[in-house]
Amino acid sequence: MAQLSSTLLYIAFVLYLIGTFFFGGTIRDKKDRPQTNRWATIGIVITIVGFLSQVGYFITRWIAAGHAPVSNLFEFTTFFGMMLVGAFIIIYFIYKTSILGVFTLPVALLVIAYASMFPREITPLIPALQSDWLHIHVTTAAAGEAILAISFAAGLIYLIRVVDQSKSSKRTFWLEFVLFCLITTLGFVAVSSAFGLADYEAKFQWVDKNKETQEVVYQMPALVGPHQWTLEKQSADRLKPLVEMPAIINAKKLNTVIWSLFGGAVLYLLLRLLLRKRVAAALQPFVKNVNLDLTDEIGYRAVAIGFPVFTLGALIFAMIWAQIAWTRFWGWDPKEVWALITWLFYAAFLHLRLSRGWHGEKSAWLAVIGFAIIMFNLVAVNLVIAGLHSYAGS
Repeated sequence: MAQLSSTLLYIAFVLYLIGTFFFGGTIRDKKDRPQTNRWATIGIVITIVGFLSQVGYFITRWIAAGHAPVSNLFEFTTFFGMMLVGAFIIIYFIYKTSILGVFTLPVALLVIAYASMFPREITPLIPALQSDWLHIHVTTAAAGEAILAISFAAGLIYLIRVVDQSKSSKRTFWLEFVLFCLITTLGFVAVSSAFGLADYEAKFQWVDKNKETQEVVYQMPALVGPHQWTLEKQSADRLKPLVEMPAIINAKKLNTVIWSLFGGAVLYLLLRLLLRKRVAAALQPFVKNVNLDLTDEIGYRAVAIGFPVFTLGALIFAMIWAQIAWTRFWGWDPKEVWALITWLFYAAFLHLRLSRGWHGEKSAWLAVIGFAIIMFNLVAVNLVIAGLHSYAGS
């Protein structure tokens, strides 16, 4: 059953990739009317089949594990990618905007590829997760974040369309930085795959914040080391860490982030050399026929729908479970704090949109920043900062 679930996930990934190319075939349609465009019809059909395949992965893995497959970073992130595609399919049939698929599906592909670099073994739930609230809280929170991510895709399309690439400015810099961050995900996949094929491994013993000795295995050369580390004898030929991290920092995961940034920087520079222009400037011709008012509307509607779903899953359901598991509703755990920051940001987004009239480019920038906060919560908080939710980074 576990093998079947992995196969279904792989099929879904391939179909999303194929669907992206078919949606790309609609770019030449100046009127962007996918209901009369054969390329878009084929693209959405392939995307739906891929989504059903990923739903099959989710169900078969649930059966194999005996619990909802959202208990670690691989499972949660693949579920997030599935919800992102599901939200896109619904919004596509409402607005019939094919260009959204050209940007949303690649984000889903990056999310799934990112997830696949983490351990995929099915393991028993730790006691803290043995609750029905695992299904309720985590799945609802992921669904809310996925719907909010649609606003990022719409906002990115809007910004690529309107930001003047003929001259350097703060707007061009930050837009290019956003695209660099997306490319960094590819860097993570490339670096992880390379060291995985090389079967790299270095074992360290270290002292945690409770003064207990632990063992950790690095799959990438250690640029940063655990707190009070010692390198085991069989790994003595491996690179010794340049910097020792405090106990509050997960040094192994921070090391992964650093290597990902390095890999992303190399890929970005190669891409710039190949294109001989900014990445955003290279993408701009593909969105020249975009209906800006419609794109702006999609971004707003995604936040209007995703915000209450996220509120239920990430705040209300989370606090109920926290009370049951830890006998308190709130404890200033890093994950809790960043969930609140995310909620406050999107609340401000809706306030500025409805009360201050922040439409168009301002709204698009807010959507991009909001998604950056979501990804910081997913990547940095899960991987680097130690807390009660650290099991999510395993």
